[in-house]
Amino acid sequence: MRQNGNSTRTEEDVLAAIERRRRRPHVKLLDEHVTLSHGAGGKSSHTLIETLFVRQFANPLLESMGDSAVFDLADGTGPSVAFSTDSFVVKPLFFPGGDIGDLAVNGTVNDLAMAGGRPLCLSAAFIVEEGFSTRDLERIAHSMATAAQAAGVVIATGDTKVVERGKADGVYVATSGVAVVDPDVDLSPSRIRPGDRVLVSGTLGDHGMAIMVARGELELEVDLNSDTAPLNQIVADLLAATDGVRCLRDPTRGGVATVLNELALAAELGVVVHETALPIRPEVNGACEILGIDPLYVANEGKLLAVVAPEAADAALSALRSHPLGGDAAIVGEVRPDPPGMVLLETAFGGSRVVDMLAGDPLPRIC
Repeated sequence: MRQNGNSTRTEEDVLAAIERRRRRPHVKLLDEHVTLSHGAGGKSSHTLIETLFVRQFANPLLESMGDSAVFDLADGTGPSVAFSTDSFVVKPLFFPGGDIGDLAVNGTVNDLAMAGGRPLCLSAAFIVEEGFSTRDLERIAHSMATAAQAAGVVIATGDTKVVERGKADGVYVATSGVAVVDPDVDLSPSRIRPGDRVLVSGTLGDHGMAIMVARGELELEVDLNSDTAPLNQIVADLLAATDGVRCLRDPTRGGVATVLNELALAAELGVVVHETALPIRPEVNGACEILGIDPLYVANEGKLLAVVAPEAADAALSALRSHPLGGDAAIVGEVRPDPPGMVLLETAFGGSRVVDMLAGDPLPRIC
C-alpha cells in the first residue's frame, strides 16, 4: 500500500484500473504495414501499442501505461524504483536549443521524473551509420555528458552498433534510466478526481515548431528554440510544495491534446481546457497557423502537465512559477465527470469543440 495526501492506492486500485482498460471496446489493428503515423504519438501509435505490444507483453507494470514502470524491491518497505526507456530519431540532429544528445538524456530523465522519481543513472545505446562524422559524434556525446551533469545523473553503461551507409540516417540514440521513488509518492491517472485542475509548466509547442523551422523546408523567419530541459528538479519542487499532485505527464509526441486524452480515458472522466489560458508563444501560434496545425498537438521536450487537487492548485502554480523552467506556468483546465473519456476545448469565441488524439503524422521525426 502506498499513500499520498488523502488518497490511498492499494493493489486492488491498480487491478481495478487495469480491468477498466480491458473493458474498453476491443480495438483491432487494421493496418497491414507500419506507417510514419504509428510513431507520431497519436491515435495510430496508441492503437499499435495497445493492440500489439501490450497484448503480447501483457503484465500489470506495462498495462498501467505510464511514462515509467514503478515497482517495489525486496519486501516493499523501502523506496520504489522507476524504470524507463526511450529512443530518439530526430531530424535534423542539431537544432536551435539542442541536439539529439541532450534530447536523449532529458527525455529519459523527464519520463522518470513524471513518476515522481529521483533519477540516478542512465544507459545510452548508439546506432551509427557508416560514414558518420566522428566530430559530430563527439559533439553529441559531449552534449549528453553536459545534460547528464545538469540533471544530476550519470551515464553508467551503453552500447554501440554501426550499420551500413544509408541505413540509419546518421545516428539513432536509445536511453534507459532508473530512479528512486519515495514511498509517500503515488502519481497515477487512477487518482484523478472530478474538480481537479490541469496545469502546464510553460509555453507549448516550442520543440516541435523549432524542429520544423530548423529543417529549412518552410520559408519562415522566426526565432524559435527547442525547450529540451531536465524536469526532475521542478518536479521535486512541485511535490515538496503540495501533496495534492494526482498525476504528471510530459507532453512529447502528440502534444498536450494526446496526453489529456490518455488521462481522460484512463480515469474515465472528462477534461475541459480553456483556450484563453493556454501559454503559447506568438511565433509558435503563427507557424502553426501557416502549417494548419493545432499547437495542442505539437511536441514539447521541457514542459510538464500536472493534474492536481483543486485545493492544491494555487500552491502548485506558485511552485512551478518559482522555478526557472516554470515562469510561464498556467492553470489551463479542469476535470469533470462528463463526458467520460473525452477532452473538450472551450474556445476564445465562447464555443466548445472536442479535442481528440492526434490523427495522422503532421510532425514526423521530432524526437
